[in-house]
Amino acid sequence: MNETTKRFLSAIVFPNHCPFCDSAIYREETICPDCNRKLPRVPIRRYAVGGAPCVAALPYLEQYAKAVKDFKFRKRAYYAIAVAREMTGAVLMTWDLSDFDAVTCVPMHPKDLWRRRFNHSELLARECAAITGLPYLDLLEKCRRNKPQHRMRANRRAENVKNVFRAVDKSLLHGRRILLIDDIITTGNTLGECVRILKRGGCREVRCAVACSTML
Repeated sequence: MNETTKRFLSAIVFPNHCPFCDSAIYREETICPDCNRKLPRVPIRRYAVGGAPCVAALPYLEQYAKAVKDFKFRKRAYYAIAVAREMTGAVLMTWDLSDFDAVTCVPMHPKDLWRRRFNHSELLARECAAITGLPYLDLLEKCRRNKPQHRMRANRRAENVKNVFRAVDKSLLHGRRILLIDDIITTGNTLGECVRILKRGGCREVRCAVACSTML
């Protein structure tokens, strides 16, 4: 039985697919061997609005952009495992694990969470926490619904995220060094607003990691 036939049968029995090419993969795989060889493994360094450093695992281009969209909008929740591994690799190539006390994520509004059924950023954050051994903490909540950032012009995005987040419990923030997780960085306004709230609540330091970065 050749490899193509094996993968075809695997897709029937274990219907998982490679996030980046959609080919069938075995149950124990997260990425197909071909895509794994081609993955760019040089972290992309960015900054959130306000100056917090951010590292991205992948460019928001072609198959990587499609993977994130499928993960978010086609309910491919299992993509979180593969994507979080790449994110964690980018984090560890950039900073020391000892620089962090906990992992958290950009939250979703409850109505959006109900509609989508899962927070993609939370899935990524929990996987990153599991890989690194850091605790995952729910530190932020989205208290006001706003328009999706990707539908806003760049010069309107800062105002669109202003005061939409708040700290869940400030006693959890005091003195902590946090790794904040999201799926994409574009202008950096969403991450920057979350960093601002975390620091105002007492965090000592916040750094960010995302799956993809747009190429500004």
